[in-house]
Amino acid sequence: MASLTAVLGQGTQVSLQARQFSWLGDEPPGAGGTDLGPTPYEILLGGLAACIAITLRLYANHKGIALEEVEVRLEYDRVHADDCENCDERADGWIERIQSHVAIRGSFDDAQRTRLTQVAQRCPVHKTLANGVHIVDSVTFEPATP
Repeated sequence: MASLTAVLGQGTQVSLQARQFSWLGDEPPGAGGTDLGPTPYEILLGGLAACIAITLRLYANHKGIALEEVEVRLEYDRVHADDCENCDERADGWIERIQSHVAIRGSFDDAQRTRLTQVAQRCPVHKTLANGVHIVDSVTFEPATP
């Protein structure tokens, strides 16, 4: 299980805390922010990219594969369903899309290349995003602090 706390500060700046790690999220000035941290979508992409890279490293270590480096580049956009051949169309005609470009460096045989390609697409965060996630919302109101 993972958990995180986010607290809204000035403007769009958000302080994020997970375990002993702290960082900021924000929006660029064009969206009303101060650009002191990555946007929420960039943070989402970072989680997916880290999961892909870590999963490949753990698999390679387990199988004794000499993995030199993994570079993951992700791009998020929202495209019209007509522009996406392999996507299921939503009711409003738009598709949320993440394009993944994974570069795996090292010397591999054909079987290792095939398996590493499969592993890159099966990290836990990738599976969660690809299968969808059920979000249970709860909103409470508390008195203002003096």
